[in-house]
Amino acid sequence: MNVLTAPGFPERQVRARAESGQTSAFPDSEQYGLTLFGEHDAAGPHVPDAIDRMRLVPPVFVPIRLAKLIDLGREPTAGDVDLSTVIGGLRSALPVYVSAFGSTAAAGGDLGIAVARQAGRLGIPMVIGENIVPVSGYGRLKAEEQSSLLRRIVEYLGTVRDGLGGVVVQQSTEDADAEVWNLVYSDPSAGPLLASGRLAFELKVGQGAKPGVGGMTLMPRGRAAELAAQYDVMDVNGPQSDLVLRCSSPGTFSEEILRQQIRSMRNNYPRCRAWVKLPPSRDVHLAAAAAWAAGADSVTVDGAEGGTGWAPRAFLDHVGLPLAECLDRIDSQGRCLLVSGRIWEGARAVKCLALGASAVGLGRAALLAADQDLEKGLLNFVDCLALEMRLLISALGKYQVVELSPEDIWAPPSR
Repeated sequence: MNVLTAPGFPERQVRARAESGQTSAFPDSEQYGLTLFGEHDAAGPHVPDAIDRMRLVPPVFVPIRLAKLIDLGREPTAGDVDLSTVIGGLRSALPVYVSAFGSTAAAGGDLGIAVARQAGRLGIPMVIGENIVPVSGYGRLKAEEQSSLLRRIVEYLGTVRDGLGGVVVQQSTEDADAEVWNLVYSDPSAGPLLASGRLAFELKVGQGAKPGVGGMTLMPRGRAAELAAQYDVMDVNGPQSDLVLRCSSPGTFSEEILRQQIRSMRNNYPRCRAWVKLPPSRDVHLAAAAAWAAGADSVTVDGAEGGTGWAPRAFLDHVGLPLAECLDRIDSQGRCLLVSGRIWEGARAVKCLALGASAVGLGRAALLAADQDLEKGLLNFVDCLALEMRLLISALGKYQVVELSPEDIWAPPSR
């Protein structure tokens, strides 16, 4: 049937929905676990966002450079920029950390292990994402070793330098049921991290790819009946498919509930740092302030560009605040704010630092870099990123990350 449509009308998408129904609300299920979702799932060129449109603006008069010159007895260079910092209580060689990614084939197995090894060598913190234990096991059994949570910890410890970096273990609703934090906290393999103050736990409230909804996992139809009492199970792919969609609760939070959960973290795991992961919600500034007030060592925020989780296209393309807006709304006042969302080069990283972030997260970029070269892809990538950051910070007449500020940014007038 031929139907006339107005120019620009999404005829292909409408026809796909008419043919496939609920299935069309999601990305291709055959790519589940093999593809990174999140940043604008639709094909086409990237559209610059507010951070891309900002410019870094060096000054003519550089008092900090002058003070550095006097201290060094020579003209400072980009090599004099000190990128070392403290991220959520963890000492890091760079204002960079590896963002959370969890259990799917796109982030597990050899790739997840490669990232762990290289992050350790770089001396930067690594966040281990949700749902690994429920899907792949903890790692005490031989069959669980390859993609397990414990394997990532052990590989990281095998390369990290003394006093640098750290492992952050995220816990979602599913992980809480599996008592993930208890497993890690009591495991002798994590002892070196605890003894050196380099273990943190992160409470996951939400993520950038799908703010407002919980974890979504495609699983075999045969398991649906046993999970139906605990999860919302949807037959979105139709009866001909062996896969069903399992949805968990996003959790119910008030300011008091968040505060109590953070206090419980600190009381139950006193030797760990307490991190909180927030989605790019409209009240993200209030949630961040509440988390810090309750004693969180760090607050992490994914912009809507961040996160690699499976979700309906409507969430990937239309839900959540952009990273620039999150940075504008949150007043960190010197407290640790970590951000992620399409961080892949030095200018975007330095802009985020100047706008109030303490460090930036590498999620999709870390996985792609490691996939390019399992031995040194992430090392090469971060080496390039660090060079760009040193050159840019030096151009601004500054030599430490904490010296960056909004004065270093020019934003075009909004139309």
